[in-house]
Amino acid sequence: MRKYKCSICGYVYDESLGIPEKGIPPGTKWEDLGENFTCPLCGAQKSLFKALEETTPVTQELRTADTQAPSSTDSTHFDAHDELSAEEISAICSSLAKGCEKQRLNAEMEAFRKISAYFKSKAAAEKSWTSKNANFNEASKMLDQDITVRYSAANNAAKANADRGALRSLVWSEKVSAMMKSLLDLYAKEGDAMLANTKIFVCDICGFIYIGDAPPDLCPVCKVQSHKLIQVGRR
Repeated sequence: MRKYKCSICGYVYDESLGIPEKGIPPGTKWEDLGENFTCPLCGAQKSLFKALEETTPVTQELRTADTQAPSSTDSTHFDAHDELSAEEISAICSSLAKGCEKQRLNAEMEAFRKISAYFKSKAAAEKSWTSKNANFNEASKMLDQDITVRYSAANNAAKANADRGALRSLVWSEKVSAMMKSLLDLYAKEGDAMLANTKIFVCDICGFIYIGDAPPDLCPVCKVQSHKLIQVGRR
């Protein structure tokens, strides 16, 4: 009997135990679960599970991380000449404000909120990002680039500077991005039927997306309580 771990929340499916409360009896093999199987805790798709023996605990990754700074010839390094748009700076500052809120750093939170609001107002003068990129195919491609390239570069930079706070935030955002990519792929297949007769919740701290009738008691990614999972839209 094998075990499979959800890469989003850490839930482990044990073939020997099954999930009787979900109608999956003990002894049910992974390959016998339907493709519609989702994580009972966070709702992640089956594709986001990995055989347990193939995964590496995050703590071990941090202990054995390469402490060398990314080479200037590395194709995954950050380009210092890349210029962020006002919209991107606003989003970054908004995320930093939420991080400060979680740590009860109220003064810093308010400062980042003001900076975010300023750049949000400046974004209107820039060429609309939304009109150029707001289709699902483009969003999916951007997430692929984040997952396969940009997170690797960001993790290398954080490890090189021994920035544990950044590493923790990157763990959150990489999981959120993987979940979002999975949902976009599912929506591409099912369309609006995927969202029929259900609700959508987004964590106000880490951005985790949950689709269901009610949010989990804790965010599966950043562990804040359910009142921080805000319902968006109405279904």
